[in-house]
Order: sequence, then C-alpha cells, then structure tokens
Amino acid sequence: MKFGIDRLLTDSDLQKQLSGKRVSLVAHPASVTAQLDHSLDALIDRGINVVSAFGPQHGLKGDKQDNMVETADENDPQYDIPIFSLYGEVRRPTGQAMSTADVFLFDLQDLGCRIYTFVTTLLYILEEAAKTGKSVWVLDRPNPAGGPVEGTLLLPGHESFVGAAPMVMRHGMTMGEMGHWFVHHFGLDVDYRVIEMEGWKPGQAPGFGWPESRVWINPSPNAASVNMARAYAGTVMLEGTNLSEGRGTTRPLEILFGAPDINALAVLDEMERLAPAWLRGCKLRECWFEPTFHKHAGKLCNGLMIHAEGPYYDHHEFKPWRLQALAFKAIRSIYSDYDIWRDFPYEYEFDRLAIDVINGGPALREWVDDSEATPDDLDTLARHDEESWRQTIARHLIYG
Repeated sequence: MKFGIDRLLTDSDLQKQLSGKRVSLVAHPASVTAQLDHSLDALIDRGINVVSAFGPQHGLKGDKQDNMVETADENDPQYDIPIFSLYGEVRRPTGQAMSTADVFLFDLQDLGCRIYTFVTTLLYILEEAAKTGKSVWVLDRPNPAGGPVEGTLLLPGHESFVGAAPMVMRHGMTMGEMGHWFVHHFGLDVDYRVIEMEGWKPGQAPGFGWPESRVWINPSPNAASVNMARAYAGTVMLEGTNLSEGRGTTRPLEILFGAPDINALAVLDEMERLAPAWLRGCKLRECWFEPTFHKHAGKLCNGLMIHAEGPYYDHHEFKPWRLQALAFKAIRSIYSDYDIWRDFPYEYEFDRLAIDVINGGPALREWVDDSEATPDDLDTLARHDEESWRQTIARHLIYG
C-alpha cells in the first residue's frame, strides 16, 4: 500500500502541479516515507520547492513531552528555511507564516481521536488558507484506530484546542476525510485536496487500521505503539483526573488507571459487575509501576494495563471510551469520596474542569458522580450521538 506522501513522491503528474509553487510542509517525527525518510528531506530531495515548515504540538522534532509545553519558532540549519511553531506563541498560523508559501502540505499522523490536537491544527490551517487564497493538500495517512466511532458529541460552546467542532471522541476518519468534513461543516472556500492512500483497508485484518507492513513511529512522545493508539480515545480522559495514565513509565496511555491508593483488582471486579460487555475486545491485566515523573512520581501504583493487541484484540468489540468511563464509575462506586477529577489549566482552558474540556461537555463526569446513573444511561446517550455522527460523516468517507 501507499500513504499520501509515497504517492506524491512517485507520481510525476502530482509533482508537476507543484512546479513553480512555493511549498510549505506541516510535519512531525512520524511524517516519514515507506523508506523511513522524513517527508521534509524526501520532498526537497525530489526537487519540490519547500520554502518553510510548520511543527504542531510537541514540535517538528517531537521533543516536547507534555501538554502546554511550547515550542519556539526556529530556522532549519540544514535547509535554511523557517520552521514555524503552531504550539507556542500562536496555535493558529499567522498571516506572516501563511505568506511564505502557496501550497501547504499537511502530513501529520493522527490517532483517530478528537482530542489529539493535530485535528484542530488542520482546521486552523484550512481556515487561514481560506482567508489568504492558499491551497491545502492533505497527504493522507491511516487512522490506526480504524473506522469505528465512539463517544458523545462535543456540545456547542465547549469548543477548545482539543475540541474543534461537534464530533465524537473516536471520530473514525482519516485526516483527509476530516478535512472534507471541516470544509463542508464550516463552509470554507478553500482550494483543498486529498492525496489519497492506496490499498488502505481500515476494517479488515490484519492491522484493522494500521498496516502491518509499516513501521510505527511516535507521532508524539507518549504515542509509542498501535496499542496506545487504539486505547487513546479512552485513556486520554485520565489526563483530566488525579489517576495516573502512565506518564513517567515506558507504556503511557496504555494503562486504564493507576494510583497508590486504589486496589486495581477490586475495581476490575466492580467493572465486571456493572457492565461486563464493555470489557470486550481487549485483555486487562493487573500491573504495578512507579512513575519517574508526573502524577504520583516515585510512588508505587497499582493499576490495569490494556492489551488491545494480538489474540486479545477484537476490532469490532473494543470500546475504549466506554471502558475508561466504566473504570471511573467503578472507582466512584468503591471509593465514593475519591478525588478523581483534577482541577488545573488544561490546553489553555482555565475556567472548566479538564475532564469536561476533554469530553466536550459535563455529561460523562456527571454520569460517573451520579450514584443512581447506570451504564445503560450513558450507553443510550452515546449511541444516539454515535449514530448521528455516522450519518454526518458518511458522505465524506473515502475508504469505505
């Protein structure tokens, strides 16, 4: 199969359409070809007139570890072109940055989750391109979580850098498909095109989203595996809690929860009592870890490890958003006064609880904290939103 970057580099007709154009690249460490050459190097080597580049959250080099750790603008020492940060003084490209190029190639590997900020970065680039008459090409890449959708829709008024528009948490689209929806939803008058992949089959084995023929490269420091990408639509919610998501360990965001004062097996028993069907599609394993930094640093934590991989993974049964919600519900059931929700500035939102920013509204938190609320209550709410989202995006899907 071929990703968008590989198609561009092997299609002379596509390259001719860039002839005489000033080109800018939006990239990160996972922006590589099938031969693992970085897209910036490969494009310049092919004679494409790349005059600038943009780095999203975590930077073009992917070196910034945590949320709200900013990257500065810089000049590339090898090619002597400006590298503009889209996670520093600005998160939306400035008019000056947009003026450097005619065509913007967007080549970011996504995780298939609304909160992953590369989604919002794509929207901001499309909006600024519409204002300035620029072209945007998405060099499409797989959604490693595949096509399933899950979660509640972001509520109007709850937009943020981790919530660009009314979409569900696990959106089920590639960035190319997402761009089509953005153009339609926001009514953008922009020259937009997708350099489509060849041979990507998101709902089929082997891979179920991520082709086994391709090497996984971290698109951000804590996205270390396909297992993480599959679990992320659930485990990212831990960022809004006082429970560890495994930062400071070698398997961040593959952990359902961890804490020094919680009995993980007791929580698992309660989860199985409350909604056993929500545990399908993966294997949960008790684990112990001591974070070297971040939450509970230097303390021994008990938790559950998610294995959405190998013989334990069922692509059509695994529901990471529900699984994570159920873990919160079980913890609240056993430890009624546990301080689950972390109150701190999250992705430049200072007036709302982080968990509500992450979910695009308070519904999940309120469901967890309501002792009378049942799994069926959350399931009914989510199913309605998921079906609505499927209908919304159907016309924009490229790969079936």
